[in-house]
Amino acid sequence: MDDTPFRYHSSHWGAFRARRQGARLEITPLEQDPDPSPILQNFATVLDHPARLRQPLVRQGWLQDGPGPDPRRGSDRYVPIDWDRALDLAAAELARQGAGPELPARGPLPGAHVFGGSYGWSSAGRFHHAQSQVHRFLNTVFGGYVSSVDTYSSAAGEVIMELVLGNAVRMSRDHDCWAGIEQHADLVLAFGGLPLRPMQIASGGNSFHTARGHMERAAARGCRFVSISPLDDDLPDLPGAERIRPRPATDVALMLGMAWQLQAEGLVNRDYLARYTSGYERFLPYLTGAEDGTPKTPDWAEAITGVPAATIRDLARRAAAGRTHVTATYSLQRAENGEQPIWMALVLAAMLGQWTAPGGGFSYSLGSMGSTGKPPLALPLPTLPQGRNRVPDFIPVARIADLLLHPGQAYTYKGETRSYADIRLVYWAGGNPFHHHQDLQRLSRAFARPDTIIVHDSVGTATAAHADLVFPSTLTLERSDIGAASHDPLLIPMQQLAEPLAGTRDDFAIFSALAARLGCETPYTEGLDAAGWQARLYRRTQEALARMDLPAPEFAAFMAGDPIALPVQEGGARMARFHADPEAAGLATETGRIEIWSDRVARAGLPGHPCWLPPREWLGSDLARRFPFQLVANQPRGKLHSQLDFGPTSMAGKRDGRDCARMNAADAARLGLAAGDTVLLRNDRGGALVALQPSEAVMPGVIQLSTGAWYAPRRLTPPGEDAEITVCVNGNPNILTADIAASGLSQGCIGQLSLVAVTRWTGPVPPVVPHAEILPRG
Repeated sequence: MDDTPFRYHSSHWGAFRARRQGARLEITPLEQDPDPSPILQNFATVLDHPARLRQPLVRQGWLQDGPGPDPRRGSDRYVPIDWDRALDLAAAELARQGAGPELPARGPLPGAHVFGGSYGWSSAGRFHHAQSQVHRFLNTVFGGYVSSVDTYSSAAGEVIMELVLGNAVRMSRDHDCWAGIEQHADLVLAFGGLPLRPMQIASGGNSFHTARGHMERAAARGCRFVSISPLDDDLPDLPGAERIRPRPATDVALMLGMAWQLQAEGLVNRDYLARYTSGYERFLPYLTGAEDGTPKTPDWAEAITGVPAATIRDLARRAAAGRTHVTATYSLQRAENGEQPIWMALVLAAMLGQWTAPGGGFSYSLGSMGSTGKPPLALPLPTLPQGRNRVPDFIPVARIADLLLHPGQAYTYKGETRSYADIRLVYWAGGNPFHHHQDLQRLSRAFARPDTIIVHDSVGTATAAHADLVFPSTLTLERSDIGAASHDPLLIPMQQLAEPLAGTRDDFAIFSALAARLGCETPYTEGLDAAGWQARLYRRTQEALARMDLPAPEFAAFMAGDPIALPVQEGGARMARFHADPEAAGLATETGRIEIWSDRVARAGLPGHPCWLPPREWLGSDLARRFPFQLVANQPRGKLHSQLDFGPTSMAGKRDGRDCARMNAADAARLGLAAGDTVLLRNDRGGALVALQPSEAVMPGVIQLSTGAWYAPRRLTPPGEDAEITVCVNGNPNILTADIAASGLSQGCIGQLSLVAVTRWTGPVPPVVPHAEILPRG
């Protein structure tokens, strides 16, 4: 397909047109997109990159010794094999674990010992969606599998929102709050900022990047944005923008100081609280100090946050004086006790009582995803049916290491006591947990425990390097599909841009071949090939368009043509209905109201109202004496997670191939560090080598290192010491982050914040590990 005409395609960070020119792709964003993402250019060099996998691989130890726990995973070498042998080996092991057409009608299923791993970000396509494919396959051949719930991005926030407001995704994404802010808001209090970086991304696609324009037009009208974040560039440069830098993990204390001021000056909207909330009177004794002897005054908050009390008082008064929108990003809750800032931001907005007016109120995840704040679509999208999972067991998604390390151990979730399954087989497709999980040395030990791990991937990630069988999968660019997302107004014909790399197959083809060997081909494929499935999935949306008298071409014409405009919902947002009639349209909480006090949270062992709960790793803790810098491990600017880390946009943000960390220029000068120095970030969990970037945009005491570098652990002796430690020489911060839960309520990921020490690496600098060498082959 060299020198082909431009074709349409889509990704989670944008739709585009592209054509192949030799080994490269020429990428052109859609003309309609007002602010296209530079991440699109990562596709330019991916097709024949040395990191691509070109034939199936089997781990040497597993091939020689057979299935079983093995600490050599992650360091063993891989033997290339042909497709038939790889499929035969995998099918034999799946059959040994109980897969096949004859499954028990009752009682335990073999899938009760299988974990189906995927994180759903490998493709924006609705059919070649790896998470749906692997789950459909496991439901077919095992009758089900041990699944996961919630997300690494927002589990603590999702759980607390569900309990005190209602379904987090639905409540945060069913209304056009960007339009309200642009046209009506006087003040936006952005806890965690409103960074454009993550708003490039939306699950399923983001063909219109509109956030920057909304903010610029709101600011030009006179709306004032206040970013409350340790990173100044968590908010674009806007007229009148303000930046407040609390110590990381102390946002709850700042909000409580504001709430105390509102209460003390009679600025609380009591009518709103009485009509739409429950439990304020039970929260008030904590706020005033009647409960514990400590009034949560702005002076109290200053001692914790470092923000002057006068600033906190002024912020509270300004919020009450006009139409204020309170936002909270995912970053706030990716920390120990991460439920509290989301809950307290909701309570602060309720105390202000402006949610009934356009542009006022509260939003969760605005600034975290490109889909939040946009109106939802008014019709159903193509969706691959995954079948029925007859295995009832699941884990909170960030507890995968606990699942593998501690079978049978009890844990709590939403007040319920559960126990971890005994997992013997892990099947992973479309994800890289050695990017998004925490304490990666612990995760490596966990991956040593199952009998067998099977992975599909297009490139040799650290996850593939912990597998026993590796199937090389195609890229989204090498197949056709349907691009669509619930908040994106275009249906995209994802037209194949290049022939599949020799030796690769798509996930559906791999699963179909395995299902055939296991006697389950017909239940899995239903007699359809990939094109037949896509035509079937498209039909649902086509029929909905036709019922609305909107253009609805036949499938072949759609795939050969231009994107289709999709209608969006007008009005009818869940919170608007609630505010119009809280009795008839009560919320999905125990009281039907916004819960400032929650019996269910209290029954789960946490305080029944939001409160300041100091985490173990913050700048006010005793541990900060040993590790005096707060590491902020946020989402990267030049890629989605770790995908296409070798692409040109991603590589442009590195220095000599190593990821860069930013720290305040005064901190760097005090430590005698300069731009470009190689420094070691370190704590008791390990170390990471990074290139230093001094920056005034980072508050003192903070060092910021985005996630996404491919994990490359090496045993090294730090300069001036005698003992070796494990260091990621490529700069993956998750060797440093703690693998503990936000709380026993949500079991959410706390990967945003940890404490580290920072020292210069003197002497010879260990080289980075190229992407093509993460997985040892040969």
